[in-house]
Amino acid sequence: MGDSELSNYELTASRLSPRRTEVSTGDAEFVVGKDVNPVEYLLGSLVACLNLTGTMVARDMDIDIESLEATIQGDVNYATYRGEDVDDRAGLQGVEVSLSVETAGDADLDAWLSNVKDRCPVTDNVENETGVSVSID
Repeated sequence: MGDSELSNYELTASRLSPRRTEVSTGDAEFVVGKDVNPVEYLLGSLVACLNLTGTMVARDMDIDIESLEATIQGDVNYATYRGEDVDDRAGLQGVEVSLSVETAGDADLDAWLSNVKDRCPVTDNVENETGVSVSID
């Protein structure tokens, strides 16, 4: 098997206002809520990771990607967020991603997509339960 060493990510965040949060990765900073909301960041992270993973998988499969376009869609019922008594979860009820891929030459895009889905870390986190611990220091 491959290297089993984990990569650790530790980000810090500061409240700038009720709708804006500044996030620092240690190497870069960005503000959630300035241009897009947190759900849009999550969806954007998913398609960005699919692009990165898709590029890596294509390289491994000797596929030359000429273009890759993605459309992502998800539904959130904000009633739960607002504290209303509804049955829906607070998060996305489902996510649909559509990829349009142009390659040089013939490529087995079904095999490519299967590998991309298996290897994409953000897809894995969205599809599978990842424990989250939230505490007060």
